[in-house]
Amino acid sequence: MPTTAQKFRTRFSDPYADPAEDRSRLRFAGGLFAMGVLHFVIPKQFEKVVPTWFPNPKAAVLWSGVAELGSGALLALPKTRKIGGWLATATLVSVYPANIQMAVDATREGSKLAAAAAWLRLPMQFPMIAKAYRYTR
Repeated sequence: MPTTAQKFRTRFSDPYADPAEDRSRLRFAGGLFAMGVLHFVIPKQFEKVVPTWFPNPKAAVLWSGVAELGSGALLALPKTRKIGGWLATATLVSVYPANIQMAVDATREGSKLAAAAAWLRLPMQFPMIAKAYRYTR
């Protein structure tokens, strides 16, 4: 009788994928899923960074949380990895303006260190987007 860990590996592992790439996919999926959960646990933190031009910050946080939960769940399963990659790519591109807003706000209101960290974080989003896109293939 298989153990719980073996059942988990069977369900979430892609037998045709490179093992390192497969683990990377699962870590990425877990990160997206965790961020999605945080959208519902601490929504005010996310509402603060919704761009000022967006009409409904609460809706933005709700729907981006749903998208991150969904993309994480879809990426975790080999059979739905590609659609999960598309959803993750679209989600990361869609929330990029919030990352810009965070940097602008940190420059206006935060310490120099917080502002520098927020601005340095922006280019780090592009490898994440590229990684999500890689899972669409």
